[in-house]
Amino acid sequence: MPPTIFISAGEASGEHYGALLIEALKRQLASTGQAGNFFGMGGERMVSAGLKRVVRSEDMAVMGITEVIRHLPRIYREFRKLKQAARSNRPDVAVLIDFPDIHFKLAEEFHRMGVPVVFFVSPQLWAWKKHRIKLVQKYVTRMLVIFPFEEAFYRERGVAAEFVGHPLAELPLPVISREEFGKEIGFDPAKTWIALLPGSRPKEIRDNLPEMLEAAWTLVERTAPDKRDYRFLIPLAPTLNGLQRAAVRELLERRGFGLPIRLVEDARAALFHARLSVVASGTATVEAALIGNPFVVVYRVSPITYAIAKRVVSVPHVAMANLIADKRVVPELIQDDFTAANIVQQIERLLPDGPARESMKKELRRVGVLLRSRQAGAAHQGIGAIERVAEITLDLFQSASPDLALNEAG
Repeated sequence: MPPTIFISAGEASGEHYGALLIEALKRQLASTGQAGNFFGMGGERMVSAGLKRVVRSEDMAVMGITEVIRHLPRIYREFRKLKQAARSNRPDVAVLIDFPDIHFKLAEEFHRMGVPVVFFVSPQLWAWKKHRIKLVQKYVTRMLVIFPFEEAFYRERGVAAEFVGHPLAELPLPVISREEFGKEIGFDPAKTWIALLPGSRPKEIRDNLPEMLEAAWTLVERTAPDKRDYRFLIPLAPTLNGLQRAAVRELLERRGFGLPIRLVEDARAALFHARLSVVASGTATVEAALIGNPFVVVYRVSPITYAIAKRVVSVPHVAMANLIADKRVVPELIQDDFTAANIVQQIERLLPDGPARESMKKELRRVGVLLRSRQAGAAHQGIGAIERVAEITLDLFQSASPDLALNEAG
């Protein structure tokens, strides 16, 4: 009997990994003449890969204390649907991707059901909420991490953890040329392109994009008219629905009308061809670091969320590139420091060729090397992160169901 695998991801980056994982699982199963059944929570990419979706990830992608409270009835309703689906169609193994507030509760449910749990992409317990390590110790069978320092953190606390590498580190650089991309979006490739990445969630966009647009206006207005060659790229996350995309366009009409702006679908191409980027803290900062062009990290949450976070977060940096490098590689403009004037100050420092720009590019290359390293045993060297997650998932399936082991298929 083919394995039934529950896979759940709750936001854009995790949903991307979920789609890749389903494809990897299908490949590995096909190599033994089998197929698999996949169900759970995800977005359109996971559905296209073969997920039977119970809950849409875009309906659960809420962050911040006050934001979660406001949407709590809907979140609870969707969570109940996931639990009911898991009980009705008991999976052989569950893979939970990031999104800890929901996934720790699901892990507890699967533990009660006797279903092994793979947690892929660690929640940032090393930064805050360290008490949650007890949940990992009790309910998670394997913790698969994508940042090198996380493996030791978990192993020191008795968790079966493995650094599998970062999936984004395995992606080739965009192949589309600057000229082709410029033609596609209607921008002159000879101009100076600046990418603005406000985040993947509607709330992030509402909080971050207006200040980014104000910075764009400031940069343009303080530049001599004959030298105003700036063009601005704003990638849209694939998890945004039609109404949410319309809201972004409406915001641009109100706050960015008159600026040379293009909304684009390919964030990696935008980061690759931009001279510099302004990026909201999150997975996009890892993409930016791997691509290697200079960028500035920004972020803002509600005052209540920030006040609480300041009391409990215990890391010296916010940007993942800085945490991996263990020093300030990219500028961080967080909360009150996130102003148009501060953004422009950093942009003007990093746009021209010179020591500041070259130093950042060098440090970003070093961060990329660390993300591509593999600390696992020699037997797993050269295996991509997603393929390794698929291997471990199927190993747990075989361990839980030895009579259905893949090498006995057929």
